[in-house]
Amino acid sequence: MKSFYDQVYDIVKTIPSGKVTTYGDIAKFIGRPRAARFVGYAMSASCETDDLPWHRVTFSDGRLWDGQWAQVQHDLLSAEGVGFTKDGKIDVEKYRWHPDIMPVPADLPLKF
Repeated sequence: MKSFYDQVYDIVKTIPSGKVTTYGDIAKFIGRPRAARFVGYAMSASCETDDLPWHRVTFSDGRLWDGQWAQVQHDLLSAEGVGFTKDGKIDVEKYRWHPDIMPVPADLPLKF
């Protein structure tokens, strides 16, 4: 069985260019709807990974990461055609990715 982080990364790898999803969405996709914070931990451990489009994961209200990666995330999303509001947020409903995958059953053990 894949670790929680690997399950998160498998989902993130499938987010198409110009689309975003949220930490909570990913948690739901892998059958752990209350694990959005842990998805955030997985994502913060991945932002220097070249083959993972980490920049396509946002907060549910459209905010981007804080700190050193915020401008990088903004620039990458802008380059993909994702628009921003005046307050620097993404219209998540407009750009949200809706995958055609079934969530993993929630009764599987949570392995990090």
